[in-house]
Amino acid sequence: MTDQGTSGAQPKQSKPAAETASDHWLVRPETIRRLWIVFIAILAATVLGDFFVEHHPHFGVDGTFGFGAWYGFASCVVLVLGAKALGLLLKRPDTYYDN
Repeated sequence: MTDQGTSGAQPKQSKPAAETASDHWLVRPETIRRLWIVFIAILAATVLGDFFVEHHPHFGVDGTFGFGAWYGFASCVVLVLGAKALGLLLKRPDTYYDN
């Protein structure tokens, strides 16, 4: 007879229902999905609201449809890439402080 308690494989244990219910509301998968849907709807409404606003562009490009959205996204991408480049420039080896 083999002892089932000493076998190497451990079965996956699911969380009890009481523990799952006590999870913070921001970590529940259904809440995260709902938040994504709400955020995307707000972003789409903001861009679609651009149809109803009269623009007074100072430069040619800032009068285009959705300028704030794509300019903000492009600025974010530039900042992230700049931070990555700065990180590569300033990176030190793990043993830097050991010497």
